[in-house]
Amino acid sequence: MSYCDVAPRHEWHGPYHETEYGFPLTDDAGLFERLVLEINQAGLSWLTILRKREAFRRAYDGFDPEIVAGYRARDRRRLLADPGIIRNRLKIDAAIANAGKILELRGTHGSFAGWLEAHHPRSKDEWVKLFRTTFRFTGGEIVGEFLMSTGHLPGAHQPTCPVYRKILALDPMWARTPLDPRRRRA
Repeated sequence: MSYCDVAPRHEWHGPYHETEYGFPLTDDAGLFERLVLEINQAGLSWLTILRKREAFRRAYDGFDPEIVAGYRARDRRRLLADPGIIRNRLKIDAAIANAGKILELRGTHGSFAGWLEAHHPRSKDEWVKLFRTTFRFTGGEIVGEFLMSTGHLPGAHQPTCPVYRKILALDPMWARTPLDPRRRRA
């Protein structure tokens, strides 16, 4: 079964599936949030992450990369003690380091979204290699889900899903290239 089959009408998955998953995302805070959430999902269920999402937003100052990049030892201790989020030192350190990387990307590409667009189109394998050399804690599943969930790679929704048409109307990155052999403008 796909996410399109199980998410609708679910208290947590339904709203995410219908209004966020696969929709183009271009603001740095939103992209950074999704990257941090995908990293934290590793080894856990997406439902766990959705339930903790508001706590993550509070803990990581609304996912403002400028603020998070400035976190020091005291902030790390605060995050490791916060029961509302995933308290994993490697994931916390990755979030802080990745916020700093986003600030660097702003200097070279104007924004995180600008960097993504500059490297588009790529296959998933090519994206994974690029992310692994740019960011921390970014394996194949994390990168794939991050890119699908933000409209950079196809596959978030089945073509028969009503949300698929809504996303196509927003001209996601993946629909601008011939990389997806299933692509069709319905």
